Amino acid sequence: MTFLWPILLWGLLIVPVILGLYLWVRRRALRQPVRYPTTPLAATAMLQARRARRYVPIALLAAALGVVVLAAARPVAVIPLPADQSAIVLSIDSSGSMRSQDVLPTRLDAAKAAAKTFVRALPSRVRVGLVMFGGYALLIAPPGTDRAPVLEGIDGLGFVRRTAIGEGLLEAVAALPGRVKPGFDGSLPPLPDNLPAGIVILLSDGRSNAGIDPLQAAQIARRQRVTVYTIGLGQPYAPDNMWTIGGPLDEETLKEIARLTGGTYHHASSAEGLRDVYRTLARVVGWERQREEVGALGAVVAAAVLLAALIWSQLVTHPLGA
Repeated sequence: MTFLWPILLWGLLIVPVILGLYLWVRRRALRQPVRYPTTPLAATAMLQARRARRYVPIALLAAALGVVVLAAARPVAVIPLPADQSAIVLSIDSSGSMRSQDVLPTRLDAAKAAAKTFVRALPSRVRVGLVMFGGYALLIAPPGTDRAPVLEGIDGLGFVRRTAIGEGLLEAVAALPGRVKPGFDGSLPPLPDNLPAGIVILLSDGRSNAGIDPLQAAQIARRQRVTVYTIGLGQPYAPDNMWTIGGPLDEETLKEIARLTGGTYHHASSAEGLRDVYRTLARVVGWERQREEVGALGAVVAAAVLLAALIWSQLVTHPLGA
């Protein structure tokens, strides 16, 4: 936490001054003789019982004043806020190898369940869309705040022959606000100045064997300021007791896509591991850490503490009718 007006923090010195004055006044009061000497034991017992409670209101008052000083110094903190301006597109591999059962019940079923959990975990104001790809790519739901089309699209994912990772990435990039597919000559129009953050989360279990080269697609995503997070799904070596289909996972390409675009690569070899990956990504892409002035919150806290001091004083230290 930092402060815009740090010089006002010197005002915190008022807290020990007030506490010192209060203790000095109390000591002077305790030196006065007991008015009813015939009941010294009762007076002493009452004094001991209330000794701790009598200090609560002044402690609360001092704490409230300290909070007021902190609020007046205009504190600034880094706090997580929903990524309102961000748009996220899930690009999910639906190639035949997603039938494999090394991730139970199948890779595609595990991917569907984890993706739906991810979508539901995002802040409601974050826009999310869906792309599927096999030998070609198809936009299922454009980015929006309505979760129903995305969840329905995930449930409806089937299997498509071949694997075109680059096409899946390009289709997802073009679905983001302000982005387009390149022309036949590879050219892109100038990007608008107020381009919102664009994020693609691409999941694949194999090696690209159709369409544009994935690394070329990653360069296009980078030029359009899109961050790509990649997920590799499947066990490194197929267990003998589980049915698998297709070639090995191309982790190196997925890692390079993420590196080129400023994202990160994650590997999942089980359904639970995949859920953990999506949970991590939901925290990363669904929230933004921003510096915000929180002085108003301090004022609210100070008011609450002052109210607590007043209530304690009236009901405990000096109860009405006592």
